Amino acid sequence: MRDWKAEDHFNRQQIVLYDKFTQFTMLAARQAVEQSGLVFDGDLGLTSGVVLGTAAGGVNTWDENYRTVYEEGKNRVHPFVVPKLMNNAAASHVSMEYGLLGPSFTVATACASSNHAMGLAFNMIRSGAATVMLTGGSESMLCFGGVKAWEGLRVMSKDACRPFSATRNGMVQGEGAGVFVFEDFDHAVARGADIIAEVIGFSMTSDAQDIVMPSAIGAQRAISGAMLDAGINPEEVGYINAHGTGTAANDKTECAAVAKAFGPHADRLMISSTKSMHGHLIGGTGAVELLACLMALKDGVIAPTIGYEEPDPECALDVVPNIARDAKVDVVLSNAFAFGGLNAVLALRRV
Repeated sequence: MRDWKAEDHFNRQQIVLYDKFTQFTMLAARQAVEQSGLVFDGDLGLTSGVVLGTAAGGVNTWDENYRTVYEEGKNRVHPFVVPKLMNNAAASHVSMEYGLLGPSFTVATACASSNHAMGLAFNMIRSGAATVMLTGGSESMLCFGGVKAWEGLRVMSKDACRPFSATRNGMVQGEGAGVFVFEDFDHAVARGADIIAEVIGFSMTSDAQDIVMPSAIGAQRAISGAMLDAGINPEEVGYINAHGTGTAANDKTECAAVAKAFGPHADRLMISSTKSMHGHLIGGTGAVELLACLMALKDGVIAPTIGYEEPDPECALDVVPNIARDAKVDVVLSNAFAFGGLNAVLALRRV
């Protein structure tokens, strides 16, 4: 996150405990709770929790302390290194900040982490296990170790992320967080909440095939499963926020999955990848991408796939190239497909 200064948002004691991914989460959680108007006192605190996604957790803390030991030759590190770097640090700090005494935990499923977290939050509320869940995800891997690890995969672009374009040459990393208030619908209505959208379906599948190469069948099953869970027909979906990493393997596989899941309606769908603008936030990416879904439902603005230069015949869908579009949509899907063959798709409806 450009020009990020932790001291602008947190005191010295908090900075000692918060890795950068936790800092991003805490700021996003503040914004979400403030907008919701909720106060977690009494029984509401007992039935509220937090489930967040991150792929790597406190990578900056790992990086800094490896340097302390191996480069500077020190034989001790700060006593709070472990609680600072652990993947559940952000979820734990959010629960403590707001007194959330219900289920609180972290999901780590690589690039699908946020969608898995939000889907589980949705299911917990739907089952009656919770009334309110703060959910979403965060990632901060723009440090030496984090960038070098991804460079090793040979999937990084040297200039820009161009999903679905025949000239694409890889992904670009980003960092940040998105946190949302998922609330029981009747509870939200009763208190007069400003409901932005309704989560109506969730599906998760496994390819069980390859650790890095995606499967169109696995992705299609997750897409179709989300629509089945939501009780909707494919024709009701107007927009999909794609996983769309800008790699040939992902883009072609995802387009094939969408075509199979939607049949003839695939040609009438709008599908865009906002990674072309904010980069790939790895475990936090689904949370940030949900913002584009909410913008489509609430404001009727479809985010574009920027950087699009040349059509790819294997991605022959309406990818909303380069320019945002005004369009009324009633139902949207948000796709996330991760290394390890882990797929998670959310369905949302306009209210």
